[in-house]
Amino acid sequence: MNGNLAIETKSLTKHYGDVEALTNLDLQVRMGEVFGFLGPNG
Repeated sequence: MNGNLAIETKSLTKHYGDVEALTNLDLQVRMGEVFGFLGPNG
């Protein structure tokens, strides 16, 4: 992991029962960045 990263995920998949909410999410958020992640339900 790079020292400038606050958050990093690779191939993240999340299920709620039979519903797949995330599929293979790759994400990097660097220190000092402002990041928002919104879906259809806000």
